[in-house]
Amino acid sequence: MLDLLIPAAQAQTGVPQSGGEMIQLGMIVVLFVVFYFLIIRPQRKRQKDQDNMISALQVGDEVSTNAGILGKVRKQDENYVVLKVADNVELKFQKASILAVLPKGTIKAI
Repeated sequence: MLDLLIPAAQAQTGVPQSGGEMIQLGMIVVLFVVFYFLIIRPQRKRQKDQDNMISALQVGDEVSTNAGILGKVRKQDENYVVLKVADNVELKFQKASILAVLPKGTIKAI
């Protein structure tokens, strides 16, 4: 307990402190490492998995969108995909809005 009061007393008397800056710098580095492993790294992994799923998308795949719409891929180009959501109903979505590729036969089962 008294150790916590000693640096304050030294600061009042004008005695220079040593090592305080290194401890603060070390804490900042530790905090950054914790943020990297808890936030940045998992987000990058999710983004990489999403990019791989979208690049492997093929005509005939059954997918779910971010809006919850289920459909079968009819056409695709570089940025867009056309989904058949019902008889005579096709909708165009950005590829980034595809949430998941569903197993074959999921739409008929629902």
